[in-house]
Amino acid sequence: METSDKKREEADRDVEFSYAIKAGKRIYYMDVRKTRKDDLYLSITESKKILPPDGDMTQASFEKHKIFLYKEDFSKFIDGLSKAISYIHEHQNPIMPDPESNVTASGTTISGEMPDAGMERLDAGFEIEF
Repeated sequence: METSDKKREEADRDVEFSYAIKAGKRIYYMDVRKTRKDDLYLSITESKKILPPDGDMTQASFEKHKIFLYKEDFSKFIDGLSKAISYIHEHQNPIMPDPESNVTASGTTISGEMPDAGMERLDAGFEIEF
């Protein structure tokens, strides 16, 4: 048990930045980590709560999937992600709003108004410079 705790502490130490995205039953973690050579990379983790058939919350577990993305692959990854999202936007009509948000994929609120100035329109394009 103590070895597991030590490994977890060591893994947490190399996290430079972390951002969590709650999306229904899933949580996506965007962690910027540092290699032994002090290079930064992105670790994306999808965590999904799995309930047993009887619904006993005390027996819930989490299924996790990870992607490690290194800086030399950022441009290609963003390009592929943008193309995949654009394809979905073009081929799935209508795009359903996020059930936890009142903003639709077109950037308007469910009431038909534009969202607050602090919220950006959901879009498949990315503008990131390296």
